[in-house]
Amino acid sequence: MTVPHPASHVFERLESEVRSYCRGWPVVFDRALGSRLFGEDGRPFLDFFSGAGALNYGHNNPVLKRALVDYVERDGVTHALDMSTAAKRAFLEMFQEVVLQPRELPYKVMFPGPAGTNAVEAALKLARKVKGREAVVFFTNAFHGMSLGSLAVTGNAFKRAGAGIPLVHATPMPYDEGPDGEDPAFRWFDRLLAGEGSGLDMPAAVIVETVQGEGGINVARSEWLRALAGLCRRRDMLLIVDDIQMGCGRTGGFFSFEEAGIVPDIVTLSKSVSGYGLPMALTLLRPELDVWQPGEHNGTFRGFNPAFVTAAAALEEYWRDGRLQKQTLARGEQMEQGLAALAASRPAAVSEVRGRGLAWGMEFADPSRAAAVCARAFELGLLLETSGPRDEVVKLFPPLTIDEQELEEGLALFGRAVRETERPARPAGPR
Repeated sequence: MTVPHPASHVFERLESEVRSYCRGWPVVFDRALGSRLFGEDGRPFLDFFSGAGALNYGHNNPVLKRALVDYVERDGVTHALDMSTAAKRAFLEMFQEVVLQPRELPYKVMFPGPAGTNAVEAALKLARKVKGREAVVFFTNAFHGMSLGSLAVTGNAFKRAGAGIPLVHATPMPYDEGPDGEDPAFRWFDRLLAGEGSGLDMPAAVIVETVQGEGGINVARSEWLRALAGLCRRRDMLLIVDDIQMGCGRTGGFFSFEEAGIVPDIVTLSKSVSGYGLPMALTLLRPELDVWQPGEHNGTFRGFNPAFVTAAAALEEYWRDGRLQKQTLARGEQMEQGLAALAASRPAAVSEVRGRGLAWGMEFADPSRAAAVCARAFELGLLLETSGPRDEVVKLFPPLTIDEQELEEGLALFGRAVRETERPARPAGPR
């Protein structure tokens, strides 16, 4: 087992108690390349965490690194608020040409700030401004960010409690409860919207994740998403898709909603949009919704130009053709088969395996088991995290660029961690 390096004491002495990931991975990381991180002692760790989805193209991707180094070495602009720069122009042109136009998506691009929660806050504010209403509907087990507006549409009780004040103007509804027949909770939602005596204030918008990452890798059916989009149209509500964790290819297509054939009114992106792990977020909106006054929503770090550079390089390298999408779907099938076989070998321990593309989760019947599996996996050299309302799901998020052998290695280590955390059966008592 890795023992914390003495240098880690400075973290315990000076860093806030709010730190979390480092508690499960007691090592000081020093280098990272591709699908692996390395401790200061040189020990490698296979990364099935990918910066919580911020590193879809792996660590220090050489194509993106070359573009970044060249830009910095020529003294390219780093900080520019929302001023026009050559780097921003190149990104916008690339984004339109490679992402928006081929998908016939009409969006304008807003740079709301550096983080995903900035993109969500801008989306909520804009929806309320456009519709002149306060309420927003969200779904059980949703996660949309840690600032107050984003927390108000987040389902996790522990995270909501950290706000310290009432979180208002948001109404929860059950997430897709398929798979058989029409979702009864969805029908109830429709009835609430139709009834003048329901007590539900007419919402400005509905915000949804097509796959809930932090909520436990809950996958919404395409039929449910299409029905939700239709409901929003009928009831004059905007549909916001939060694609911060599942976008940028994580589920196969660049956007996770492509498979459902819907076109949301507003889309939020962050995490892997920069391609390199640099802070960057986008709020995409239909042109007719662009009712902002100049400076009405602003921020110091709306335009981090090095992130524009790596984002444009990632689009050029990975999204000009369909190679990455095909590879992601193929690797996803490989992962699904491996996880299904593991689950079938331990039916009493594993409740369910679910996911799309390269976002997968294994839910354990004993919620405490998931944390034990992640801890053992770390000892074996594999980085994993838990998710779900009770941390009952092990979340597997390898880089999209992982090769077949590395994926097999990670699945083997995961299987070993599952087996080695099994509690021995109790001996039968006296008859």
